[in-house]
Amino acid sequence: MATSLVEPVITSRAPLGILPQVCKLCGTEQEAAPIAICDKCLGPLEPIYPKARTLPGREDIARRAPNLWRYREWLPFVGEPVYSRDTGFTPLIEAPRLAAHLGVGRVWIKNDAVSQPTLSFKDRVVTTAINAAHAFGLDTIGCASTGNLANAVAAHAARAGLKAWIFIPENLEQAKILGTAIYNPNLVRVKGHYDDVNRLCAQLADRFGWGIVNVNLRGYYGEGSKTMGFEIAEQLGWRLPTAVIAPMAGGSLLTKLRKAFKEFQSAELVSGPLPRLYGAQASGCAPIVRLVESGGAQIVPEIPNTIAKSIAIGNPADGPYAAKAIVESGGWGAKVSDEEIVAAIRLLAETTGVFTETAGGATVAGAVQLAREGKLTADDELVICITGNGLKTLDVVEGVLPESPIVEAKVRQVADLVKARG
Repeated sequence: MATSLVEPVITSRAPLGILPQVCKLCGTEQEAAPIAICDKCLGPLEPIYPKARTLPGREDIARRAPNLWRYREWLPFVGEPVYSRDTGFTPLIEAPRLAAHLGVGRVWIKNDAVSQPTLSFKDRVVTTAINAAHAFGLDTIGCASTGNLANAVAAHAARAGLKAWIFIPENLEQAKILGTAIYNPNLVRVKGHYDDVNRLCAQLADRFGWGIVNVNLRGYYGEGSKTMGFEIAEQLGWRLPTAVIAPMAGGSLLTKLRKAFKEFQSAELVSGPLPRLYGAQASGCAPIVRLVESGGAQIVPEIPNTIAKSIAIGNPADGPYAAKAIVESGGWGAKVSDEEIVAAIRLLAETTGVFTETAGGATVAGAVQLAREGKLTADDELVICITGNGLKTLDVVEGVLPESPIVEAKVRQVADLVKARG
């Protein structure tokens, strides 16, 4: 029989309190520890929040600093965070030209391409994971990564003065390799795909006792994603959009967005129906979308073959939960080609001034596809989640942009250009 756990655990080596966890499948409760898998049924663990905790109102939250810790009552800690206190509260930008292109009522871009400090939404999850590592007294963190997480773990560890071991597929984009190496972690390239890297990291977490953020700290790490949903609701004036579309890699972000909207609804901070959730993947690696389309219960693993390496996970850990969240919300999935991804990167830049990487290109291309299929309508208020910066994947747009003319410093030559271009 499961032991009832209602109080946070405060480890002897760290003053920050951290909540216990519960299995999502069998309901077994477990003491707070750097583990992510239930020892009874092998189901995933997630934090247990005390039912009697005091929650803030809108005005209380609004008075707090503009970072993700303004929602601290919905994060798995008690006490003040130690590390990464400035991450979060990225812009929500209205995009009328993109809305007109899609044929929907209104569109906003949730722009984590400018997240502090490494320009992707992975800063959110590393923020919660690194504080969990501190609460457990761990001096080394690490990750298996397709790029953005590697950047984030390396940067956050460098600021905190922690050791970092980071494992990536050997064929990752050069910009993301450099964007990790600059922080001087222990960076290791592994032969194979992300799923091979992830399996290795699961073994390393046990062997060395490291805090692998998306392995043994995964239950605490994933809660950082909720803050994107909290911010969307607050930035819309404490209301919910009708639809949200986000990229899917492991699938956690979609599940946490739904959890965030439900938690704010339960706290009576927002009213109205929950938004429909849509997930986008590249057609060269779309196991979650195909699960939604088939109506099945289990992911069929795939071998990734796409330029969108940051979302190229062939056997996503949270895939079934993401598919369930999509279906329950009344949403759907979109799988798009590499060519559509590149075109959508350009479309977003040309209509909003936001430059995204390939994951964002997949998301915008997915929105175009869903609008074309009639799944988005003229009445919709849509939020598009952009999770990474285009400066990280410059190679995908090289060769597809028009070549810039070269002129002498003479007005006449510029005048000729102006005339030629109408």
